[in-house]
Amino acid sequence: MSRIITAMLAVLLLASCGGGYKSPPRNLDNACSILAQRPEFRKAFKSTQRKWGVPVHVQMSIIYHESRFRADARTPFRYVLGVIPMGRQSSAYGYSQAIDGTWKQYKNETGRRSAKRDRIKDAADFIGWYATESYNRNGIRLTDARNQYLAYHEGHTGYARGSYKSKSWLLRISSNVEARSRMYQSQLANCRKLRL
Repeated sequence: MSRIITAMLAVLLLASCGGGYKSPPRNLDNACSILAQRPEFRKAFKSTQRKWGVPVHVQMSIIYHESRFRADARTPFRYVLGVIPMGRQSSAYGYSQAIDGTWKQYKNETGRRSAKRDRIKDAADFIGWYATESYNRNGIRLTDARNQYLAYHEGHTGYARGSYKSKSWLLRISSNVEARSRMYQSQLANCRKLRL
């Protein structure tokens, strides 16, 4: 009997080390590796590209910069006097780091009532919806990762007002989003087996 219990405990211990579905893929600098590790990502990104016209590499770059592909990503806590937690910096959550209000708007406008921010297919669809709104409201091409990210971060109204222009840190990040998007695009063009 003790052998069975020992074996069950060993299996449970090994299973707990697996990282679970919320852990990010390894080698985030290689788009082919990411999609090979997570076939559900490939399916979600391709579906969003077909539905909304947002290229896979643009979606991947935005998700990388928002959550590093962590399903349960959250903003850090704020502290008073450096020790007393006062809640998180914002309600941003999940792969896309969508905030509560924008996520609710997305669900209402698309009819996707059961969508969840920690599910890749829903997060990718959200990015497609938001990018399409950015195109409709501000004329930002769906392939323009830099300006799509600026609108994503600042909101459609903030982008139209140019609120990002005084934020050198955000301009630097948006340039990084564009560079990563190009890198992912180049890698995806050479992926074998994935047929993107």
